[in-house]
Parts: sequence; C-alpha cells; structure tokens
Amino acid sequence: MRNTKRTRPLGHLLSVGIVALSAALAGNATLAKAEEDVHFLLDWIPSGEMAAYYAGWSKGFWKDEGLNIKISRGYGSGDTASKVASNAADFGIADIAAVFAARLRGKAPLKLISALYTHSPHSLFVLKSSGIGDFKDLAGKKIGITPGNSHKLHFPAVAQRVGLDPNSVTWVNSDASAMAALLIAKRIDAAPFYSIHHYYQNKAAKKNGEEITVLPFVKTGFAIYAASIITTEKTLKERPETVKKFLKGLQRSLTWAKDNQEEACKLHVKKVPEVALDDCKGSLNAMLGFVFGDHSAKTGLGKFEPERLKFTFEVAAKAQKLDTSVDPATAIDTSFLP
Repeated sequence: MRNTKRTRPLGHLLSVGIVALSAALAGNATLAKAEEDVHFLLDWIPSGEMAAYYAGWSKGFWKDEGLNIKISRGYGSGDTASKVASNAADFGIADIAAVFAARLRGKAPLKLISALYTHSPHSLFVLKSSGIGDFKDLAGKKIGITPGNSHKLHFPAVAQRVGLDPNSVTWVNSDASAMAALLIAKRIDAAPFYSIHHYYQNKAAKKNGEEITVLPFVKTGFAIYAASIITTEKTLKERPETVKKFLKGLQRSLTWAKDNQEEACKLHVKKVPEVALDDCKGSLNAMLGFVFGDHSAKTGLGKFEPERLKFTFEVAAKAQKLDTSVDPATAIDTSFLP
C-alpha cells in the first residue's frame, strides 16, 4: 500500500529550524538588553554585615526585577555620598548625618529613599578586664579616634545623658586599622566601633586572653537613624521605575537574609572569600537587629518616623554646625518603597 503521507523536504525543515533558533536567540538578546545596569555602592568594606546584599545579588533578586546589579565596596559615608551625587553610582549606603552635611554644605542633590538602620550602632568597645562597666567609668580614660569620626561628634550628647563631663576623657588619634590592636594591648581604654563588629573583634581579643564589652550609645537613649539608602533627585525624576525595582530587590534581599542567615553568609563568602563564615554570621545577625525590630515593625520597613528623624537631624546639625532651620523631611522621599 502506497504511503500517502506527505513529507517536508529536508531543506525546508532546516530553514524552519534556523528561523526558530534565530527568533529564540533574538528573544534572549532582547531580554538581556532589557536588564538595566545599576551600580550599588556600599559605605565600607564588604564584611559580614553586607551579606544580605551579596546574597540577594547571588540569588538574583534584583535580576528578577530586570536590574543587572553591580555592588562595590565603599570608603566611608562621605565618599559614597559624593560619588552618588556625581553619578558615579546609582544608589548607595551612607550615614544619614553625612547626607545632611552633603546637602546643606555642598548642595549635593541627594535624597534618602529608605532607612536602613533604625537606630545607630555607634558604640565604644572596652576590655572587660578594664573594669569599665558604663559610660561614667570613662572619666579620665583614653579613647581612640580617627579624624572626622562621628563617634567623637556624638559623644558629648551621650555623655550629657549619663552625667559625664565630655571633657574628662582624652581622645587619642589612631589609625583605624590599628584601633582594635591598641585596645587589646591596653594602649587605649576604649575604641569607637559599630556594635555590629563585636563578634570578630572579640574573637581577636579572646586569642590574647581578653574579652571585649560593648557600650552602645543607644543604651543611653541616644536613638538616631544611621545607615540609609540614597540616590539623586535626578534619578528619582528620570528613572522612577528603576528606583522602585531597586528598593523591591533590596527589601527582598534583607528579608530573605533574615530568614536564611547561614545560607546568606555562605553566598557572601563565595563572593568575598576573605570573610570567615563565622565572622559573617556574627556580623550579619547583629546588623539585621538594626534593620528589623519594634521600630521598623511600627513604621514600616524603610520608613522614617518623624520624631526620630527630627532628633537625628538636631544631633547631626549641632555636631556638624549645620543650618538648624532646615526641615529634615526635605531630604527624604520614601514614596518609592514597596
């Protein structure tokens, strides 16, 4: 019986296949092109407290929003603020006080688009063996400091709250990289650190038979906003959807890291192998405590509460001799948050 089924010539099938493959490749190219390049600049080195961002990068949370994220280390809040203002980066992490100063002194076109740390991790590290148990015990003691360090700027307000004469301490200029070693060697009595860094600094102290105690500024009632997310007024105006996508990816990264801290640190260490896994977990856990808590639960993740914002500005303005008549709300725009 003759087969009446008609077959396509091989050349025709090859042509169809080539056309289909070309269409698929073109589609992929279009998708790749649709991803917008975004540069996210940190405020310091990528130690463990930065793990949420690197984990979110690895998990593709920004990619899901159509953003091709690039994360770079920072060199201090002032430097990050300057680079974002000059469009060397699209978004950045910077201390809110540095942003106020950049706006009011340098007329930098910056906006704070999300709170990150709802209260400041400013603290002083002291050795348990020193007998210093609270801020009052610092009278007559030597505190290490680096030029322009905000710990020294805020210290008078903290001292006033506990009844300590701020002039009763001696500030010793030191290199930032040597600060912990000077403390452990007892060449200074206290060192300015973010409490986030306690785990790995205390690990070094224990190797030398010492133990570090933390004196957090916030324990005196000194509750101010600190690290925040910034961008430029131009970006808000010209790329509003990009801002929304970036903040959505950021919040997804933070929330996922909170619930998956060990995995987040494993992903972080893959990208930043010089960070030890246990150091990462210690720092990340501490950092997340400044992002998630009663305050963020009440105000909403990333939002600024008016009274705390007002107090933060008053402290920053006084410490940096800024114009106190300015409304701090003019530096804020959280309307792009998820």
